[in-house]
Amino acid sequence: METTLAPRRIERIRHELHRRDVVVRRIERPSPNFVALTFADPSLAGFVSASFDDHVKFIFTDAQGEPVRRDYTPLHHDAAQGELTIEFALHDSGAATQWARQAQVGDHAVIAGPRGSMVIPADYPWHLLAGDTTALPAIMRRLRELPANVSARVLVLAEDVADHRPLRSAARLDVSWVRSPEAFLAAADALTLPDGEGFVWAGGEAALMKRLRQLMVDDKQHPRTAMRVAAYWKHGAQEFHENLED
Repeated sequence: METTLAPRRIERIRHELHRRDVVVRRIERPSPNFVALTFADPSLAGFVSASFDDHVKFIFTDAQGEPVRRDYTPLHHDAAQGELTIEFALHDSGAATQWARQAQVGDHAVIAGPRGSMVIPADYPWHLLAGDTTALPAIMRRLRELPANVSARVLVLAEDVADHRPLRSAARLDVSWVRSPEAFLAAADALTLPDGEGFVWAGGEAALMKRLRQLMVDDKQHPRTAMRVAAYWKHGAQEFHENLED
């Protein structure tokens, strides 16, 4: 059953664009195909990221000395310590994967943005968070924000079972991991969305996200006003980010 939500529930905020030169302070490997880099610099003073859905432009120099720009989710900002953590999903190839895999403490990079935030209230009674490994940092950040009186259904596509790590939240949590796009869509199709207001958020490969959005709108009859589906990457495209709309 489709429910009409007041537009005021979603707040869009624009930020003044800043370019910050940062240095790698810490390196962690939360699972085999991820590396979390914590950057620090006095220029991070005043950094604002108002939504788990934000993305910054991460700028680095590749092996040929050319600047490369990619979009990433700010996973954690510690204003007191002047630190910003970004978690990188490591793929088989790609300039960003190569840079993150070889990063060392003291390496330099540039972070610009975010340009804006779409603040999705955490008090929806239920939340569906779905995506492939590129969406995992946003999902983890959102789970930290949710209160104990809501429920969160999480569906993540990660081919390597070693990346199927524990996810934590104060919210009532139901997590499913799958290992193929076909299993991801089948699991999404099998979901019964709860009654009442809820928000669907998803991010990942463009073709997969398009099919998921169609499933939610056409088959599940979930209102478009309570949904955000982002194409974080696309097969064959080096730099890609798109919000899927009709």
